[in-house]
Amino acid sequence: MPDKSQPKEHTLSTGYAYYLFTLLFLLYFFNYIDRVIVTSLFPFIQKEYGISDTQAGTLVSVVYWSIVLCTVPASILVDRWSRKKTIGLMALFWSIATGVCAFTRTFPQLILARTAIGIGEAGFAPGGTAMLSGLFPAEKRSRMMGFWNISIPLGSAVGIAIGGVVAERYGWRHAFGLVAAPGAIAAILFFFVKDYKTVELVKTSGSTGPQPDKVKMSKMDIVREFIHTPSLILTNIAFIGCIFVNNAVLTWLPTYFHRLEGIPMSEAGMKTGSIMLLAIVGLPLGGWLADVWFNKNVRARLLFPAITTALNTIVVFCAFFFFKGRALYGILLLMGMVSSAFAPAAITATQEVIHAGLRAISYAVCVIIQNLFGAAMAPIVLGMVSDAYGIKAAMSILPLFLLFSTAFFLAGSFFYEKDLNKVEKIELEFED
Repeated sequence: MPDKSQPKEHTLSTGYAYYLFTLLFLLYFFNYIDRVIVTSLFPFIQKEYGISDTQAGTLVSVVYWSIVLCTVPASILVDRWSRKKTIGLMALFWSIATGVCAFTRTFPQLILARTAIGIGEAGFAPGGTAMLSGLFPAEKRSRMMGFWNISIPLGSAVGIAIGGVVAERYGWRHAFGLVAAPGAIAAILFFFVKDYKTVELVKTSGSTGPQPDKVKMSKMDIVREFIHTPSLILTNIAFIGCIFVNNAVLTWLPTYFHRLEGIPMSEAGMKTGSIMLLAIVGLPLGGWLADVWFNKNVRARLLFPAITTALNTIVVFCAFFFFKGRALYGILLLMGMVSSAFAPAAITATQEVIHAGLRAISYAVCVIIQNLFGAAMAPIVLGMVSDAYGIKAAMSILPLFLLFSTAFFLAGSFFYEKDLNKVEKIELEFED
């Protein structure tokens, strides 16, 4: 059996740990409201600016492109400077950028404002993931990641639902203005929390004895942490297909319902929101099941994502090939739950097989890969297929991406135990 002993990483009181969790949850919630609200505003923006589906998809993709460009610098600040200060500043920035969207008067201006949202959001997921990994022990990590990531479907559902309703009644600009302020308030609160101290980048030397010497890691040591960890590399690649599909559904399902079911965009947004909302079941359930299995079999960290992604492949294939109307909506509700179940264990994997001083950067690398090839590509790729062949054909290609992810999660599971055992054991210290 592998060595699952963990250094002491949660010296704060339980109550304070959950207070930090709550603030991180709220920030992620507002993060996704600000990120996805634009999807239910597509028809209104397209009517005003005369843009195509491909151009509309760009309003989502530019957020992910700017995240890709800025996530590593932001994550270096998180790991090497301060988690709370970096996260607080980023949250203020993306909230202000969301408010600026309400005052744009041209499509290029709106593109620039959406780009700024991505710059602000660039380091939040890595920073928050690193903080949670330090707050909670290994046997609870996947389930806490699951609970934290509930904020994504909640924020997405609220953003999509609010966007369509507010746009129909008051205009699409008011939707941006409405959601900008709450995130800024949560960001200010975050400046006053306690955080764990910056982790020194040291490793155990080759010396023997009861207390082996620690030496400073070189740049090549840091590089080796990433390129000599097969399970981490395969996990990062596996994220691509899952995130591509989830973002494709998030972006284009309202339009799919609107065009093929003939329902108003406000109702289409509500239906999509209800589907995405079911991740509040899939995420914590997936995290809990993954933790239970992990305590019996370390490979479960990646075997569980492989199994749930394979199941999602079947569900998505059936949904867009065989069903319509109420039956389509019913099976998409199942997809809303299953599609998120992979995430808690997979995210935890990016934290457990890497040096504790590199956790934010580790998830930043994952964010770059999943956003560059998954989240950022999905809106545009499906928009292009939709422009050429129709929205139904666009949604029908999604199972292929899930098959891709299933294969890579499965491959990564064969290396996980060895990679986990070689990780440097570090004891975290919190601020006074």
